[in-house]
Amino acid sequence: MNSLRVRIGILGLTLMAAFAAPATTATARTAPSPTVEEQRLDKAAPQEILRRSGFDDAAPRLAAELGTARSYGDARRTIVREGSALWRRAVDRVQGRGPAGGDLSRDDDRPLYWARLGLTREVRTWEPGFALTDSQRSRLLDELERTSRGQTDVRLPHAKAVKRILVTGFDPFTLDRDIRISNPSGATALALDGTVIRTAHGPARIETVVFPVRWQDFTEGTVERTLRPYLGKVDLFTTISQGRVGRFDVERTNGAWRGGFPDNDNVGRTETVPVTDPATQPQWTTTTLPYRQIVAADTGRFPVFDHTEVTEIPAGGTDPVVRPDGPTPGSTARAGGGGDYLSNEIAYRATLLRDRLGLHDMLPGGHVHTPVLQFASGNTTEITDPEFVRNRLDIVAQARAIIIVAADATLRK
Repeated sequence: MNSLRVRIGILGLTLMAAFAAPATTATARTAPSPTVEEQRLDKAAPQEILRRSGFDDAAPRLAAELGTARSYGDARRTIVREGSALWRRAVDRVQGRGPAGGDLSRDDDRPLYWARLGLTREVRTWEPGFALTDSQRSRLLDELERTSRGQTDVRLPHAKAVKRILVTGFDPFTLDRDIRISNPSGATALALDGTVIRTAHGPARIETVVFPVRWQDFTEGTVERTLRPYLGKVDLFTTISQGRVGRFDVERTNGAWRGGFPDNDNVGRTETVPVTDPATQPQWTTTTLPYRQIVAADTGRFPVFDHTEVTEIPAGGTDPVVRPDGPTPGSTARAGGGGDYLSNEIAYRATLLRDRLGLHDMLPGGHVHTPVLQFASGNTTEITDPEFVRNRLDIVAQARAIIIVAADATLRK
């Protein structure tokens, strides 16, 4: 009898453990670790940037809001609201609306970048009090990425008298070299979003979005998904990224090749740019921006070049060859004018989408590389300095001037 009781007791404990185990296992399975990009958030420079801009409250606020969520629907509504609010807050801060939140200069793009990573880390590691599948968590992260990058906030004017311009920027990158880095293309996007410029043909409204520096997002079609709804409605577009030291470049040709340089998650890809319908994929696409007029104009203190150099494997050849004047017939791309990184890829994808929509001869569009944003000589530790701020302000102002020149040269009443 005692032996029977022992066996029944053991059976009962086993059953209790069996019923209890799945909840613990599910929580562990659906709460992944922070990404490489998110892990940098704990370093001193990002924390100082967040503190000196007032954006250090964004992640704690999202965590508190998620703590009250009782369903996936609750969580999604919270994330859409907080992601959209972060984008608008960053745009407002750069454009001088509302409180500065600290002594970091308003033109800085980095508070948005680091605050977004704080939000994505909260969502990625969140352990809700209800069942949340891996696919649902992925959808929440996707919603957060899109809303906090302005990708769901494009507001094109309906009035025919107002022209429409779409501009894209990028996150900071090469953060393992210098975690303090800012990206002037992202700063340009924040400075110009929703603004109206005066062109020779009347007013034009600029709408902007920002993209991540991650190969996987591009593979999954983030560029096409974001731009497709708008390319047929805008009058001009330009993708912008940070390029070479001391110069702007209007990139003449874009190539269908990834060179493998690590992205912000320290992942590299060396392959043909993966797109839908690869059987009709060209090796090269070209700008339709008015590069001659842009280069000839006085737009600011940095020289502007019509950059035509590419790297190709010639038809019938096996080794890469640098071509100063662009690709030769039948060649295979190994680097566009913008190189073989994500700068080149966004230009390639955007102009390929333009062409596949039948807009090559109707829609001016292409890629502009800004100068590298540099700190003052000797500043190797401080997150900002007066020369750094002046350089960023000058680059943003010149990017705006380049867009006005492009609009003056191509738009019509």
